[in-house]
Amino acid sequence: MDGKILVEELLAYAKSHLFLNDFDYIYLRNILLTKFNLDSPYEENNLDFSKINNLKIPDELVNKISEYALENSLVKKEYLNNFITDIFGILTPLPSKINETFNEIKNNKGPQKACDYLYNISIFNNYIQKTAIDKNIKWKYDDFKNNNYLEITINLSKPEKNNKDIANLLTKKVDKKYPLCLLCKENEGFYGTLTHPARQNIRTIKIKLNNENWFMQYSPYAYYDEHCIVINEDHHPMQIDSSTPIKLFDFIDFLPNYFIGSNASLPIVGGSILNHEHYQGGLHLMPMHHAKIKYLFTNNEFNDLKIGILDWYNSAIQIEGTNKEKIISLAQRIINTWGHYDDIDNEIISKTNNTPHNTITPILRKENNIYKFTLILRNNRTNEEYPDGIFHVHPEYQNIKKEGIGLIEAMGLFILPGRLKRQLSEIEEIILKGSKFNIDELNNPSHDLYVHKDMIKKLFKNGPYDTKEKANIAVQNYVNETCVHILENTAVFKNNEKGINGFEKFLNILGLEKLK
Repeated sequence: MDGKILVEELLAYAKSHLFLNDFDYIYLRNILLTKFNLDSPYEENNLDFSKINNLKIPDELVNKISEYALENSLVKKEYLNNFITDIFGILTPLPSKINETFNEIKNNKGPQKACDYLYNISIFNNYIQKTAIDKNIKWKYDDFKNNNYLEITINLSKPEKNNKDIANLLTKKVDKKYPLCLLCKENEGFYGTLTHPARQNIRTIKIKLNNENWFMQYSPYAYYDEHCIVINEDHHPMQIDSSTPIKLFDFIDFLPNYFIGSNASLPIVGGSILNHEHYQGGLHLMPMHHAKIKYLFTNNEFNDLKIGILDWYNSAIQIEGTNKEKIISLAQRIINTWGHYDDIDNEIISKTNNTPHNTITPILRKENNIYKFTLILRNNRTNEEYPDGIFHVHPEYQNIKKEGIGLIEAMGLFILPGRLKRQLSEIEEIILKGSKFNIDELNNPSHDLYVHKDMIKKLFKNGPYDTKEKANIAVQNYVNETCVHILENTAVFKNNEKGINGFEKFLNILGLEKLK
């Protein structure tokens, strides 16, 4: 491969897709020549860049960089991704220019156009690897029984995490590691190591939330449309307190085209990173956003707000209105009251000694100038029957999802582990075989499908299946119903008489009365 031609193609790509200024052309060419160990540029004027200019994703150039780097021993194979990321980081405008342009577009053309600018750059510079993400398996489940729907994905680009490992990060001693974690501001421009991803191509937008320095970036995994992460510049643990609603409102006032939410602040019910305060948001409307208020409540102090229990699987309070200050005030009251609220009948205990169990998953968005603030009540207590969590995924469903049910799943978008692609396909083949398959094989703990043995036995009972399509539908329906049960597991107030009465009692303590 001709490295000199590759340099010219990269420059043409940067001009078409990454806003390379003509003034910087020679400068950037020389930087690339150095990176590719070349002493002079391509001098002919016979190159056709039409194909480069029409690229929608950078995969072709990624492959060419990879091939050339390995052929010419520019980098060891284990650091190849770092080298490729470095090249695309060089092609991308500097963070200062990104912020300047983003805010200029936002002021002149609106927030969505500004977000389009940053999101497209994040795809064109290979930070969001769209080809890998598009391989994820996705489907929608219309749950007519509960008047809702779920979105279910099998994620092939991110490893499954263990709840105990996530919890350990909160107490683990921080050494001299740099950056301290995957979310820290110091990741911007970091070359990466064998254990820490390269981030030369990441670009972030600086924002102020509650007079604190925060920044927004897009998620490289992009679980949904324009999946963004909003991160505190200070490295400190997740927290849900009286300042949280203020920060969420500051973000929505900055980008009213997005929703924003926070994972709960405790292990089991929180997200996968609890040691650095951050929120998640984006353009996509989650299944929960389409749920309606089932029971309305009122209070003279908040009579201009619409308040109620959401018709959703877990225990969610929704507040709607235009009065930002009153919504914040009520949300703060809910957060503070729930933090020390006990309901023994519903197995809710807020603290064990000095260990807190109650927390909240808050979500905010704006629709037609009306703020919609949802607070999902969470509790991470364990007992002998449920050592992984009373309000966590119960054991009979952990073959499908064992990780904590964080913000995204709580809103109805399930991110299931990549192992399921292979395992569910194998299960389809097994139930098609019917009696020809020896079910006793699954009793061996070393069998890959051992965790699914109960699932397979239930599917057999509902058989037989004479076509692959019927087997596929049966397996998918099993996953659909499991996801419903998982969300029901997370409800601190169950959808039964005892749970509904307990939920109403909590709202009464807040000073809210149910409308007849």
